[in-house]
Amino acid sequence: MSIQNIILPSRPKAILEEKDKGVYEIDGLAPGYGYTLGNSIRRIILSSLPGSAIVSVKIDGVSHEFSAIEGVKEDVITILLSLKKVRFKLATDEPQTVTLNVTGPKVVTAADIKTTGQVEVMNPELKICEITAKKNLDIEINIEKGVGFVPKEQHTKAKVDIGTITTDAIFSPVRRVSYEVENMRVGDKTNHNRLRLNIETDGTISPREALEKSIRIMIDQLKAVANIQEDEEVVSAPKGEDTSSDSNEDDKDISDVLKTRIDTLDLSTRVLNALNNANIRTLGGLTRKKEVDLLELSGLGQKGVDEIKELMDKYGLKIKD
Repeated sequence: MSIQNIILPSRPKAILEEKDKGVYEIDGLAPGYGYTLGNSIRRIILSSLPGSAIVSVKIDGVSHEFSAIEGVKEDVITILLSLKKVRFKLATDEPQTVTLNVTGPKVVTAADIKTTGQVEVMNPELKICEITAKKNLDIEINIEKGVGFVPKEQHTKAKVDIGTITTDAIFSPVRRVSYEVENMRVGDKTNHNRLRLNIETDGTISPREALEKSIRIMIDQLKAVANIQEDEEVVSAPKGEDTSSDSNEDDKDISDVLKTRIDTLDLSTRVLNALNNANIRTLGGLTRKKEVDLLELSGLGQKGVDEIKELMDKYGLKIKD
């Protein structure tokens, strides 16, 4: 099969979609491409989608995780393990603090967590612990957005208050992903592939969103490797005005500016990390983004967007209206 004759697959179609589970099929893949795409999409879904997780906990009267709390059935380690199973959905990129203030006797669940307007508990039925005596249990929980798995040692590099217990953070909003490949007929050939993806999330993101975002991440990565740039918007000159000779040099200068890599510019580490995670690597890439697109980037926020605008003004550029 020559490269010109490699057929393009179909768009993903939903076979099953529930609240947090989805099954999708991609038909018409060239022989072997089912495994190529399936493995790539699975790895991206598991490793590269942003989510929210608890990064530290402070329990009143407890100085370290190897403790027991009088009047509480579970020890501190068991409580921490239960809290890590609570899934939060954040409406902002800024870190958030929620509290758990309960008086026993009582079975404590995630529904007892007092949240802000920016935080939503996705599994309120989850049991956290059981208070067996007439006792108050006060817990302060810090939540952040991130990607992948971050060990607690990275959180403890920053200065923490006495009594604050840092935890490993699993930010991935996806519980499990699997794929199957089977042969199908395309024309007179029976060795083409059908790819079936099974996706289960934690409820903070839909399976369809997980699939679409992973495909977009893959496309952006391949574009960066191949150095492919999307067409820039061209402003046409008024009729009758010959600008070809005058504008050639200006176009070349603008093109050079647009190719400037953001890691060579005076941007804060937080902004650079957010842009790199979104595969935005040049000033040209920034000019193709709207402000609302930048605000959706994990770890950026309004301050980061303002910093980007100020920098682009220096180059006579602006983000897309």
